[in-house]
Amino acid sequence: MRTEDGDHEKFSHYVPKEKLTEAMIMGEPVVALCGKVWIPSRDPERFPVCPECKDIWESMNSDDGDPSGDA
Repeated sequence: MRTEDGDHEKFSHYVPKEKLTEAMIMGEPVVALCGKVWIPSRDPERFPVCPECKDIWESMNSDDGDPSGDA
């Protein structure tokens, strides 16, 4: 899996929690809802949420009949 440079240092991204924990321990890349691929190493609480991840998450969990999912 190829990691990407870019906004991962400017935003926190949505990924499945169990994958994030494993990736931080093992140093493996994860894929965010927005498609961003990176190796997490920083506290996501320090950064604003990626707007694209947030939009995807909200559309997955909306009450208007869209399918729900985990991120």
